[in-house]
Amino acid sequence: MTTTQFTQKMIKDFLIIFASIIIMITILRQMYYPQMAFDLRSIYIIMAFSLLSTLMGFILYTPNDISEKNMRIRIVIHFFTLEFLLIALGSVFEIVTTVLDGIILAVQIAVIYVLIRLLSWRNDKKEAQKINEKLNALKNNQ
Repeated sequence: MTTTQFTQKMIKDFLIIFASIIIMITILRQMYYPQMAFDLRSIYIIMAFSLLSTLMGFILYTPNDISEKNMRIRIVIHFFTLEFLLIALGSVFEIVTTVLDGIILAVQIAVIYVLIRLLSWRNDKKEAQKINEKLNALKNNQ
């Protein structure tokens, strides 16, 4: 992946993360707090969290192919860095004020991270299967 493609992917990821958070919060607020409106500070906080999450993608970026072991090490480093920085950002914005708040946020981040990794793995598995089918079709045609 070239640097330009990676930058485009990061911008797309930022917009997807930001839009997903806004949509989910809007739906949840309509169900539980219909009178609550978005203020500018809330939107900036969501933007900061989305941008920080997206920028952590640099840990996983490599222009060359790497081994499975090195990629797993990068994923672990990515996870713990993301946990630390998001909790620190939560503390700066006074979202996390107690140890219990920090633990709850850490668990929420971990659950979301695992779900995203599972979906990514499943997508990779489907792509690999498509590639294998095309290779088998080419092999059978020769």
